[in-house]
Amino acid sequence: MKQEAFIVSRSQNGAEAGAPAHEPEDAGARRLSSALVLPTLNAGLGFAEWLKVLRGQTCQPDKLLLIDSSSADNTVALARQAGFEVISIRREEFSHGGTRQMALERLDSYELVIFLTQDALPASERSLERLLRWFSDPQVAAVYGRQLPRPGAGAIEAHARLFNYPDSTAVRSSADIARLGLKTVFISNSFAAWRRKALLDGGGFPDHTIQNEDSHAAARLILAGWKVVYESEATVYHSHPLSLRQEFQRYFDIGVFHARDPWIRRSFGAAEGEGLRYVKSELRFLRRANGWAIPSAFLRSGLKFIGYRLGSVERLIPRTLKKRLSGNKAYWRSAP
Repeated sequence: MKQEAFIVSRSQNGAEAGAPAHEPEDAGARRLSSALVLPTLNAGLGFAEWLKVLRGQTCQPDKLLLIDSSSADNTVALARQAGFEVISIRREEFSHGGTRQMALERLDSYELVIFLTQDALPASERSLERLLRWFSDPQVAAVYGRQLPRPGAGAIEAHARLFNYPDSTAVRSSADIARLGLKTVFISNSFAAWRRKALLDGGGFPDHTIQNEDSHAAARLILAGWKVVYESEATVYHSHPLSLRQEFQRYFDIGVFHARDPWIRRSFGAAEGEGLRYVKSELRFLRRANGWAIPSAFLRSGLKFIGYRLGSVERLIPRTLKKRLSGNKAYWRSAP
């Protein structure tokens, strides 16, 4: 099936993005200094093209910083040629929150910090420009962009992106908690920009979390009165064909995250309602796109549910078993 078949409207994929957004006021606004941070590990053959696309952006960051987890390929050499400052760390030193927090603390000369991942390829030459324009509003602390299915993505993989990243921009604040619940703090550091001072004043990224360091930080910012923006016109291609095992492990880790940071669910609500909306939306989507994938989708939904439930009671599970159930095995080497 062609990629175009998966580009559907919000009303078709059933996603809930948030309140309608107004265009940011950027006429005459001072340009804020920005740095781009890219964590890497063996970025591979496509990295040269990734760097070429970055160079083609209409808005160029003032600083490029690569944090590389001891790549064995030419990732570091290519990055240096492209103008990146490179920090090399051991693979076991990497953590989703701690590594990004290290970058934040190092970039004290910059007002905005952009995070991308090596597998998130800007889909438009204006992706960074559209992401950063929202910071003309002094109440905006974070902005994240739309993640589109990668070319060639299957129907299940594509729906996951189209549901979570619809085609309508939204501005979220504490006023949206009653309506959106946990979705209020949804954000992804695969492609997001943060107001550095606001983020650090709110505690920054947790230095030791299994995943979702971005949602953790967004939750603190929302509760402190800041706004978080989803900009649907700032786009990247970013999706993965997860196996059944990977789906289970991912949701086990999400369950662990919520179990270890229960204040997020207490403040914003539980995640179960969103899961039911997702399943209904996926079924409608697959009926049109690929009916043969429906049995796999039902199996995946069951594995996600079981994985999340097990993760939410991880305190009852022996550490050796938790490491086997988890997708982030490095986390359990030093987890309390």
